[in-house]
Amino acid sequence: MKNSALLLPLLKVQSLQVNYGAVQILFDVSIDVYRGEIVSIIGPNGAGKSTLIKAIIGLHPPQTGQILFNSQNITHTPPHLIPQLGIGYVPQGRVVFASMTVMENLEMGAFLLPKHQRKNAIAKVCTQFPRLAQRYAVPAGQLSGGEQQMLAIGRALMLNPKLILLDEPSLGLSPKYVEMVFDSLLELKRQGHTLLMVEQNAARALALADRGYALELGRNRFTDTGQALLNNKDVRRMYLGG
Repeated sequence: MKNSALLLPLLKVQSLQVNYGAVQILFDVSIDVYRGEIVSIIGPNGAGKSTLIKAIIGLHPPQTGQILFNSQNITHTPPHLIPQLGIGYVPQGRVVFASMTVMENLEMGAFLLPKHQRKNAIAKVCTQFPRLAQRYAVPAGQLSGGEQQMLAIGRALMLNPKLILLDEPSLGLSPKYVEMVFDSLLELKRQGHTLLMVEQNAARALALADRGYALELGRNRFTDTGQALLNNKDVRRMYLGG
């Protein structure tokens, strides 16, 4: 008999309402993310995609609804406690510490680990991203955009999170690095990681995803497998340019 925990969503967002001041951004949004899958969230600018991610990590607490992670209610958990629960976050815009080296950036991601475990964690990330190993002593501000994104993902991996949240991982990258980033995400899935991704490149995001959600004006509009959404004529017309 299968472990019942594997049949439950790792992340369950239920009827989330999020406001910015007096302006409501999310209206009863619900999503599920199961262990070992990639889930992509697509939608036009202003659909509430990044707001949803920030609500999950506590940056924009919801007015109503709840967020369950590993069957634990984390709806109003402060952001600084989220990494301890097993959630990694890769923010939009390749946020790195520009004046610090690649190695120092990775060490910042390992701040919760005992010192004797940090070396192994860094070695594991550098195996995942060999380019980081080659550039370990270089200030992060001198890296290319694609290298900075690899560093941001690597930093999120340092604590070996159960769930990785990615906000626009391909934004502003050259085609070469877009391919490399998406390949790395697929490899993370093969290794057993669970990923929830917000992505403007909707076609690529759905092609990569086990399942996807399309948001529009802060509401759930479509949900299905990634391939089914790619083949949905309404999704193609509204989000994929025909």
